[in-house]
Amino acid sequence: MKAVVMHEYGGPEVLRYEEVPDPVPEAGEVRIVVRASGVHFIEGHLRAGGGEGLPPAPELPAIMGSETAGTVDAVGDGVGAEWLGRRVVTRSPSPGGYASLVTTPVSELHELPHSLGYEAAVTLIGTGAITLDFLDQVAPAPEDVLLVLSAAGGIGRLAVPHVRRLGTTVLGAAGGPAKTETVRGLGADLAVDYDRPGWSDEVRAHFGTARPVTAVLDGVGGTKAAEAYGLLADGGRLVTIGCASGEWFAPVPEEAAARSVEVIPAIARWAAADGDRRLSRTRALEAGADGSLEAAYQTFALGDAAHAHAEMAARRTSGKVVLLP
Repeated sequence: MKAVVMHEYGGPEVLRYEEVPDPVPEAGEVRIVVRASGVHFIEGHLRAGGGEGLPPAPELPAIMGSETAGTVDAVGDGVGAEWLGRRVVTRSPSPGGYASLVTTPVSELHELPHSLGYEAAVTLIGTGAITLDFLDQVAPAPEDVLLVLSAAGGIGRLAVPHVRRLGTTVLGAAGGPAKTETVRGLGADLAVDYDRPGWSDEVRAHFGTARPVTAVLDGVGGTKAAEAYGLLADGGRLVTIGCASGEWFAPVPEEAAARSVEVIPAIARWAAADGDRRLSRTRALEAGADGSLEAAYQTFALGDAAHAHAEMAARRTSGKVVLLP
């Protein structure tokens, strides 16, 4: 089979498209003919060798990727033949998704609804599920004004239209004119380019008040998150879900307390939760099937995985990055 193999840690160039032996399903496993594989931003950090606060880097040689969708073509001992030919998606506990074939425990499979394509499935089973989990912690209400940072990214492109349907006023901030236009197309009440100096003043001018925002969904961190925090009203919520900038943001605790700002470490709470992830994944897939959660993705050929990683690191992608064998 064809696979993207990493023999050393480093930049995107260490991802090599190679011929490797076909995997054979062990007891309790199935093999999937892959039609789509999801790529995570964190996989770029793991490709480079990991770092503080990240999962351990994979042992080399490695094939990354834990979200795959396709059809079952082989089963291991103890797995019923009725699985053969089924359209499935998995968020496997073991990597190997950057490939044309992958094996995974049958217990991790979700059968695809007829209305859901493979690209949408890999978008929703991981990124879609965690987006809904994060939004549970935001708890947006119709009277809220929610500012979403990185609104053209994988989580942002799911969150903006979903929250807008709830009746919440949504502001989307993204980098550059093209991404800002994408956010506008998602239905955001206001889309701003946070690469432009003074973007927060544009928000203030739009609402006619210094601190119009009641909740911030921060997946960026750094100076952009600090500027967003300056827009947050007293009694608001700062919900931290990542640090794409490479720098986590947290306000001075005494200042946040004086303003009754609730700081919610959503990503940390999600990582520490003991709940059944399968329930979250099923919820996201069902939401995608009924249209209440719209999958947004950008595709690359499997052989172009290195290019996909480079584009993602440069913040030039929009939505979920998906590899197609």
